[in-house]
Amino acid sequence: MEQSAPRTTEQRREDALARFESDIDVWVATADAEGVACLVPLSFRWDGEGFLLSTGRTLPTGRNLAASGRVRLAFGTTRDVVLVEGTVTRLEAAELAPGEIEAFAAHSGFDPSSLKTPYPYFRVTPVWIQAWREVNEIAGRDLMKAGRWLS
Repeated sequence: MEQSAPRTTEQRREDALARFESDIDVWVATADAEGVACLVPLSFRWDGEGFLLSTGRTLPTGRNLAASGRVRLAFGTTRDVVLVEGTVTRLEAAELAPGEIEAFAAHSGFDPSSLKTPYPYFRVTPVWIQAWREVNEIAGRDLMKAGRWLS
C-alpha cells in the first residue's frame, strides 16, 4: 500500500478538530479501581474546548468515569485515528449551562433527559491528544500535551 506524505502538525490538528465537530460517537475507555477495563461507544458533543458525554450513573462506564476522573477516547479508524486522554467532571443536568443539553441532543440525536434511569453528563477536558494515519506519522503524533496544543 502506498503511503501519502505525512501531514504537518497544523494539518493534523485541523483534521482532529474537524472530526470532533462532525463525529457523533466515540469509543470510551475506562477502568475500575481493580483495573478491569471497559470500552463502549457513546455519543458526544465537542464545544471547542472539551467533550460532553452522557451515560447511566450505575453502568460500569458511568461508575468508572465518576470514580477515576480519567478517560481515553478513540476517534476514527485504525488508519486515521485520534486518541484523547482527558480528565472528567460529572455534572447533573441542572449544572449545565443553558442550551447545553439541547445542543448535545441536537448534535448526537440522543436526549438522556427522556430516560427513566439517571444519566448524568460527563465533561472531558483533553490533556493529551495524538493523531496519525500511517507509520510515517507516528513520530509527530502528539498534538496536545499537558492540556496545551503543540505548534
